[in-house]
Amino acid sequence: MINEKFLLVILIVMVGVALIWYVFKYVGNKKYNAANVPDDARTKSILDAKVTFFQQLKPEAQQEFMDRVDYFLTTTKISAEKGAEVTDEDRILVAASATIPLFHFKQWSFENLDEVLIYPGTFNEKYDTEKTDNTILGMVGDGAMNRKMILSLASLRAGFSSSASTNNTAIHEFVHLIDKADGEVDGIPSYLISKELIKPWLQEMHRTIEAIRKDRSDIRDYAATNEAEFLAVVSEYFFQKPHKLQEDHPTLFNLLEEMYNKPHGTAST
Repeated sequence: MINEKFLLVILIVMVGVALIWYVFKYVGNKKYNAANVPDDARTKSILDAKVTFFQQLKPEAQQEFMDRVDYFLTTTKISAEKGAEVTDEDRILVAASATIPLFHFKQWSFENLDEVLIYPGTFNEKYDTEKTDNTILGMVGDGAMNRKMILSLASLRAGFSSSASTNNTAIHEFVHLIDKADGEVDGIPSYLISKELIKPWLQEMHRTIEAIRKDRSDIRDYAATNEAEFLAVVSEYFFQKPHKLQEDHPTLFNLLEEMYNKPHGTAST
């Protein structure tokens, strides 16, 4: 018979190896940019200048927002690809885009994201930036690109420019990532929406999609592509132009307000 002490030693070694693997794979990898996080003064100056959502927060909430931006930057790799020249400001805008949708959730993290790839401009479904069909501004990856997001640098910057409309590609893609966290990208994000809100949300979603398809809505046509794109597009609208959305689409605004600003639980996506 095998000695019980020998088995115990083997078990302890196996557990130790597993813990080391976990630390290096998950904890170690979550410190990509820790040494490169801008100081608070730099972060605040960029957020003050570029991010309307941040500007409207009270001072104590602004500090919490900056802390979350720092956390994102220390736990998520942001890589410049295909000749893109990414600055501190760009990285802070990516982190702000991740922070905005989940800001009112006190416990949150993007557990389904390891890296954000920044391309200089648009790209196609094969990640090519040189073809004539390179019309994609942002994408949440699948398959070999799982746990990655791709953003066009030009569209990232445009979403936070002084002339920005209701469009914000980076927020759009982070909403897709939140939607994806429950296993389905279907426009019903389990981490945001309470059970009693699902039916009215679906009703308003389908009513608005029909209005868009009949050219009876000011919400851009892409929202009518499917339920997932509807959620992402109207979420852009909600965070970019909340007062206009409330004025023009009060029911839709109230539903999004319930999702994003009155969280029913925690969000670990």
